Amino acid sequence: MDLTLPEWPMFGLAEDMRPALRAAVAAGEAAALVTLYRVEGGGPRPPGAQMLLSEGVASGFLSGGCVEADVALHAAETIADGEPRRLVYGEGGPWPDIRLLCGARIEILVERTAPDDPAVARLLAEQDARRPVVWITDGRSRRVEPAPNHRPPDCVAAADPFELRRLYEPVPRLVVVGADPIALATASLGAQAGFETTLVRPKGPQAPPPLAGVAYSRAEPAQALAAVGLDPWTAVAVATHDWDTDQAALVEALPSPAPYVGVLGARRRLPERLMRLREAGLDEASLSRLKAPIGLDLGGKAPWEVAVSVIAEIIAGRARDGAA
Repeated sequence: MDLTLPEWPMFGLAEDMRPALRAAVAAGEAAALVTLYRVEGGGPRPPGAQMLLSEGVASGFLSGGCVEADVALHAAETIADGEPRRLVYGEGGPWPDIRLLCGARIEILVERTAPDDPAVARLLAEQDARRPVVWITDGRSRRVEPAPNHRPPDCVAAADPFELRRLYEPVPRLVVVGADPIALATASLGAQAGFETTLVRPKGPQAPPPLAGVAYSRAEPAQALAAVGLDPWTAVAVATHDWDTDQAALVEALPSPAPYVGVLGARRRLPERLMRLREAGLDEASLSRLKAPIGLDLGGKAPWEVAVSVIAEIIAGRARDGAA
């Protein structure tokens, strides 16, 4: 099997391997799931970074270009003979000609997944149900279990006997309420950043916005947010310039499990906004979660500059919560 990687590593833009795994299952193909499980000395990718390789499919990256081509060779062998491979690159590795410019040592598991593997089927079913799970494997056999209530590490490995545990959380979602260029830029950038993104424009045009990967709702905020479902992996960005619409969206979003709720608007009018929300019955705990003005203070006010600040603030919050 030839798993030669494309010259331009667009495959490395994918962070979640489940879509590629789903495509391999649909095609009836075996695949090699490659997991970086240990990093020593620093490196561009953390434990838990993955690749998925199969006939005609490459997704993800492990080192920024240092080892991917060699990993693909081992992946082809694993697909062919079914034997898992544990690879070491860098200090102490068996391939001195493959050097990591960052000076790190990394350890990688390559395991074969069959299209009828029950663990794969459960992993994809739990993704559809938006439930966090842990993939547990020794390279030959694997299972999927519910994630514990406390968030486990992204990836850990035990040495003797070898066992790797890799956390899979629901795909992050973003709901943008609004229709101006800032809302459009934020929705577009969110989709490009890997969020399942919905743009909400109450009573908006029948035709959806010309934004790739962005779903569209014309419903009122309460109905639209309820239809999406606000869970601990869904962020809400409100940017309508209409106080009543903003209010309706915030009243629905702030008491929800959504980890991020932000609203566009002038800082000087924030006390008035908070007063209106208190009058609507929101408690101080809910109000304390509001990000206003929305986004990190990067100094820019152009649509794409604000969009970058919003997506950066959401990602920073996710990273902080994941490290907690």
